[in-house]
Amino acid sequence: MALHRLSSIVMGVPDPSRTSAYYRDFGLTAQTDGWFSTRDGGRQLRIVPASSRRLVEVTVGVDTPDDLGAATARLTRLGIHLQRTPDTLTAQEKVTGVRAVLRVEPRQAQPLTPATPYNGPGRTERAGRRAPGTLRTGPVRPRKLGHAVLGTTDFAATTAFFRDGLGFQVSDLMGEVGAFLRCSTDHHNILVLAAPVAFLHHTSWQVDDVDDVGRGAMAMLKNHPERHVWGLGRHHAGSNFFWYLKDPAGNFSEYYSDMDCILDDQLWRPEVFDGARGLFSWGPPPPPSFIQPEDLAGLMTGSHSN
Repeated sequence: MALHRLSSIVMGVPDPSRTSAYYRDFGLTAQTDGWFSTRDGGRQLRIVPASSRRLVEVTVGVDTPDDLGAATARLTRLGIHLQRTPDTLTAQEKVTGVRAVLRVEPRQAQPLTPATPYNGPGRTERAGRRAPGTLRTGPVRPRKLGHAVLGTTDFAATTAFFRDGLGFQVSDLMGEVGAFLRCSTDHHNILVLAAPVAFLHHTSWQVDDVDDVGRGAMAMLKNHPERHVWGLGRHHAGSNFFWYLKDPAGNFSEYYSDMDCILDDQLWRPEVFDGARGLFSWGPPPPPSFIQPEDLAGLMTGSHSN
């Protein structure tokens, strides 16, 4: 697969200052030029002013300039206008207005983290000591950006842009309303959702394990219970543990761990899920505001003001 990582996103919000403070609390490290970094992924989030919350840009890593040439041919066949430099390709998805940048860059190599020992029936991996997850005291800091979820008024066109134009692979589908797409070995890096308006639904950030999913969420909720959205639970499509919170602009942010990985595209067979079957395997049911965010009507009429 020529694509190899979701490198970064640019998020547009009406009040960048308030939203930036939230993502500092979330565990991202603020840089002096407006970017936020993760532990392993580097500079992965930039927050810019916008009239309403939206996904402004996604940057995807590719291996060589030849990969840019192949994407140029695919996008041209779709009638997508693009710009080229020796090391980048930039194109705009027509329906959502999202700017996609393919950039030649090295593959990401995350440092190996020791496996957390778990005791189980007939299996003692941790004897005579407490579970490491109960002893951690430091703040949770995400390892990398995992994925972004994009609402679109033309599901087929937006899916085609990422799949047939940029070269993302399909991991799973939720009928005709959701497409889990990957540009790396992770199960999904972009999820396209059918929606009444184009908007950013959520971003997702990898942490070490389920203990850090819980620790990160509890720290975020300690003085701000209104941030809670949904969790703790485990998704079915992607298999990851999750906990969702809400930033001041109305975007959801997810701590996740233990995502499915697809090392060989030929050995993975996408499934088509209906309703909640693909959404979660266990946990509390998703609140209605997760499926239909409370500010959707305002986004549709242009009256959203967060």
